[in-house]
Amino acid sequence: MSIIEEFNKRRSSGNEKILSEEFLPYKRFFALDKIAYQEGEIPRKYKELMGLVASTVLRCNDCIIYHIEQCIQSGATRSELNEALNIALVVGGSIIIPHLRVAYELIEELFST
Repeated sequence: MSIIEEFNKRRSSGNEKILSEEFLPYKRFFALDKIAYQEGEIPRKYKELMGLVASTVLRCNDCIIYHIEQCIQSGATRSELNEALNIALVVGGSIIIPHLRVAYELIEELFST
């Protein structure tokens, strides 16, 4: 199973479990997150690139994987991903290099198909 297939399966299953609790604060947060990345004054692609930078600096591999997939689906090029991840490296420093490795494993997978 590919990195993205495994991630999406685990993410979907986890989200279903969380949302099945019928706990209103969870539902509100998930809705807010979805709305934040929709097309608006700032195009969705740029919002996803910002999400990728923030996720990398915060060192969340699941979030990095999610935002890379969304960036590519929104039309981001490999060069744009490189520039965004470079900003994350400058902001976050060398501590994020292991997370860059995760990012580039996925980038290789998604751009090779």
